[in-house]
Amino acid sequence: MDDGRVWPPTDRGEPDQDLPPSARWYGTPTAPPRRLPRWAVTLLLAALALLTAGALVTVLVLAVLGRPDEPPETVAVSDDLAGVSYPLPPGWRQGVLAPVTGFTSVASNRDLAIAMLRPGDPLDAAAIRPELVELTELYSRLLLHGDTVDVVEDKAITVDGRTGHTRALHAEYRDVVNRPAFLRVTILTAPAGGTVVVLGLAHPDTPESRADIDLITSGVR
Repeated sequence: MDDGRVWPPTDRGEPDQDLPPSARWYGTPTAPPRRLPRWAVTLLLAALALLTAGALVTVLVLAVLGRPDEPPETVAVSDDLAGVSYPLPPGWRQGVLAPVTGFTSVASNRDLAIAMLRPGDPLDAAAIRPELVELTELYSRLLLHGDTVDVVEDKAITVDGRTGHTRALHAEYRDVVNRPAFLRVTILTAPAGGTVVVLGLAHPDTPESRADIDLITSGVR
């Protein structure tokens, strides 16, 4: 029966009279979430970058040890994939999974320092240092983010009959949050013709953390 009513119902004189039929049937469309303006995104990324270096070792250690049951303190690590073992200084603990791709074993000293090892490519003696320089620059960009980065050591070494080369960096930061950081990368030859890469990172850079990283490096067997 035609009772004179209009379908869909409308309220004459209301603002929604200017909306399309679909809006009157289903309601006024909801505006999509507003995106952050580009300047705000840039500012946020800059703030995150500022905090990256200061929190880096903490984040890495949490990735290694941040589990309900913290691994017990150990005195040595056996890395079967790299074909080596190495000692751990007092207070260090072995992790389960290295937070940086490619490394096959990891250990840390709370949120102060971390050490990682992995097998490397076979290299001629003359190619070890150039490869080490390249790796050190790569890990410096990845892990340090220093405003100034200085080479504090670059020398050939021999560890338990393995020849190799080690390179150490000291990073400084202009902000008031980050304390200096230390990075050591070492390549040692392996009896089977390959190499072993040893990385040690400390934040803050202290004599104690340097000594611990050196003990791990020199203890590779």
